[in-house]
Amino acid sequence: MSRTIFAFTFAVLFIGSATFGLAGTAQSAESQAGRYETAGARDNRRDYLKTAGIKTGSIGSRLTVQEARQLLAAHNAARSKVGIAPLNWSESLARYAQEWADHLAFTIGGIEHRPHSGKWKQKHGENLFMGTSGYYRVTDAVGVWESERSAYHGGAIEMSNFPAYGHYTQLVWRDTRDLGCAKAEHGGNLIVVCNYDPPGNTVGRTPY
Repeated sequence: MSRTIFAFTFAVLFIGSATFGLAGTAQSAESQAGRYETAGARDNRRDYLKTAGIKTGSIGSRLTVQEARQLLAAHNAARSKVGIAPLNWSESLARYAQEWADHLAFTIGGIEHRPHSGKWKQKHGENLFMGTSGYYRVTDAVGVWESERSAYHGGAIEMSNFPAYGHYTQLVWRDTRDLGCAKAEHGGNLIVVCNYDPPGNTVGRTPY
């Protein structure tokens, strides 16, 4: 079976009073298309929301309770390996993540980070994943992000080598306390969005 994985992270870079986002790897060509939602895309999105059949409840997104628990457990397992306190699930962060996951799936057609301003302005730390639906599960996203551990050798976050390990360092950022994730499936792809608060990956600081 053919498969595709895309993974990005949002880095909090403090240069003066400014905050910037930095992608971990190059975007797919697909993510450059479809900047404006067509009527057909809106209909597809409405149909998906109607037929998903998953009540958000206290989760905040369309993840199942089991998926949310598995994502939280996977994050906290990575954090426990370096002696960092576990994260708490945030319904509000999950709702925030679901908004962007739907926008990526039905409008962008790929994955990219929230912009620095405007309606979709980034407010939190963020890790993204996209892979083939039916082949990957939501928890595979955390596995991909954690695999960057081998590229992080300690020391402060630097812009020069951040893309090699930025997803991992967000997972284990000591000051991050809350996590919320979401998923969207469209066009044969599974998209996973996880948001973190407070955000990690501050240049000049160590994750733990």
